Amino acid sequence: MGAPGPLAGVRIVEIDSIGSVPFAALLLAELGCEIVRVFEPDATASQVVPALYRGRHDIELDFRHPATIAEVAELATQADGLIEGLRPGSMEALGLGPEPLRALNPRLVYGRATYWGQSGPLAGRPGSDINVLALTGALHAIGAADHPVPPLNLLGDHAGAGLFLALGMVSAILGAQATGEGRVVDAAAFDGVSAMMGLTQSLFASGRWIDRRESNLVDGGAPFYRSYACADGGHVAVGALDPVQFEKLCTGLGFAPGSCAQFDRADWPQMAAQFAERFAGRTRAQWAYVFAEGSACVTPVLTLEEAARQPHAMARRPVAAGPGALASAPRFEPAAAVAPPSRIATVSEILARWAG
Repeated sequence: MGAPGPLAGVRIVEIDSIGSVPFAALLLAELGCEIVRVFEPDATASQVVPALYRGRHDIELDFRHPATIAEVAELATQADGLIEGLRPGSMEALGLGPEPLRALNPRLVYGRATYWGQSGPLAGRPGSDINVLALTGALHAIGAADHPVPPLNLLGDHAGAGLFLALGMVSAILGAQATGEGRVVDAAAFDGVSAMMGLTQSLFASGRWIDRRESNLVDGGAPFYRSYACADGGHVAVGALDPVQFEKLCTGLGFAPGSCAQFDRADWPQMAAQFAERFAGRTRAQWAYVFAEGSACVTPVLTLEEAARQPHAMARRPVAAGPGALASAPRFEPAAAVAPPSRIATVSEILARWAG
């Protein structure tokens, strides 16, 4: 079954929403927090992606009724944290903003995840992951030379807001345990992505990053850090940044040792064309065999179906999890147990549980 997580005993109320909040709640649940997810009768997100909602207690409440407001407030008085992802001002309009809830429970940590944050010219404006990437410069830096490509919704929703919200909640709850005072955590995807772009912005400011896609070491510009098409239509990913790895790559492709100048940018276009020609001469499986030893950092680009059955993924997957299950990260020794989702009928039931 596993041991209790490191944050066992920490209680968090999750106000149901889509995007980053359920991902943050999943992370907190995996850390051992007891999550009570409050959702409205017409909510369907957890039915579409049930694995994202594991480890929670679910309570169905209708926010159109005044009794619901009082019940959520009562939950907050017994909780360590509350997380929500509604448009700024929405929780205040319900009477469930940070001020009234923290007046009832000064140690409450109130976490808010949005695209743009609680203040600033764009606060309250609708948006999506791709819009955040566009205005932080991240989208401009990702993709092919002739057009940017969104990296799914990994950067904004999950990393920029979800991960930063979870980190902020853990940090603030630890602080509240020490001082008795909670605080508000404003987790904006815009801020999170901007923080993650800090290295790239610093390199650009120092003249070591060209502000053009496919022109730098890790944006597809370097011939030894990009993907290549194979004879069967599949692709391989090459990440041979280290000179030793680069030599192994060249050897595997059939080039004489020392014949390629790795960091001479003037040679990159010709080198890329030569690499592309060699990779196009064999199938993806054949190249996987050539580079099976791994020292050249060449791997096949797997489909979603293939990735779910990849041996390393199967070895790292929780024993009871199926191929479509979400991975657990980070991991703990001894392993932390994550409870299956459960439905709770009333707020009184969870309050009695917490009182006990």
